[in-house]
Amino acid sequence: MAYNVDQMKPLTTTILAAALIATASAQKAPTTVDGYLGAAKNAAGTEWAGTFLRLCIPPAPAAGGRAATSGPPAKETWYAEPAKVADNLYFLGTKIHSAWAVVGSQGIIIIEALFDYAAKDEILDGLKKVGLDRTKVKYVILSHAHADHDGGARLLQEEIAAVHLIYGAEDWDAVDKSTNHSGGKPKHDVVGTDGMKVSVGDASVQIVTMPGHTPGTLSYLFEVRDNGKPLRIVYVGGTAFSFNATPAFYDTYMASSMKVAKAAADYGATVLMSNHSEFDDAFFKAHSAANRQPGEVNPFDVGAAAVARYFSVVQNCTAAAKLRVAGEVSTR
Repeated sequence: MAYNVDQMKPLTTTILAAALIATASAQKAPTTVDGYLGAAKNAAGTEWAGTFLRLCIPPAPAAGGRAATSGPPAKETWYAEPAKVADNLYFLGTKIHSAWAVVGSQGIIIIEALFDYAAKDEILDGLKKVGLDRTKVKYVILSHAHADHDGGARLLQEEIAAVHLIYGAEDWDAVDKSTNHSGGKPKHDVVGTDGMKVSVGDASVQIVTMPGHTPGTLSYLFEVRDNGKPLRIVYVGGTAFSFNATPAFYDTYMASSMKVAKAAADYGATVLMSNHSEFDDAFFKAHSAANRQPGEVNPFDVGAAAVARYFSVVQNCTAAAKLRVAGEVSTR
């Protein structure tokens, strides 16, 4: 499948080359849990340690039940100031979850809507703080229908005139069927499809469907300008998974990761973004980018090889999780 992105490189790189470009060696591919974990740890390096810890290391069993909470967490635990990351890219996220504004000559695209309690402070007020006009927002693209990323969707739909919300088809279905959607149920709008290009003049976001984290997860390819130079980004819309899923789930997740890895390599992405700071260190990097000295490289610009290593981490952790589950089943 060819992606409709301006100046995209020919789709000649194989899936495995895209995923393992930085970690290929003469060694045989791992076949054990420990082997996959070792390969993932080597690929993680310093850039993707958080991804390795989240996907490769099963959490310890919780002691007792989770304490009931009432209302949102204290603002000081999550609030972050907005930041200008590149010429036309702005961070509007919290300390934990990311949201972004991509600015074009004919409008603004918002990526993610955060928790319902954070959307006003971080996105609506954040736009004003960085000098952007909320009335110029044309699209809000939701990577998936989980409350930490779409809880503010209805608020944005109500507060920004004529804005269009975009979810993947399966996640729109989930939203439409919900009876207690966090932040209120948004009205059904645009379905994001594989290869769809969402444009606001000279800026656009290319959708790559990525079923796995949710059935309708969306990832993206887009280019921004950084000190006038093009900066190509792959944005992964859903990373975490359960450690007790079915083999079929891991197969779907793996196939999607390989698909997006290939798309990123063919696109020439040198930036990897996600929607949780634990995966891409977005909170720290965004403010570091905003406070750079002239001539300093954007901290998000880690290079194509490091982007490929991220996908290698994810895929090796996925293989380990699947093998772990298979071993548990065989001993029952």
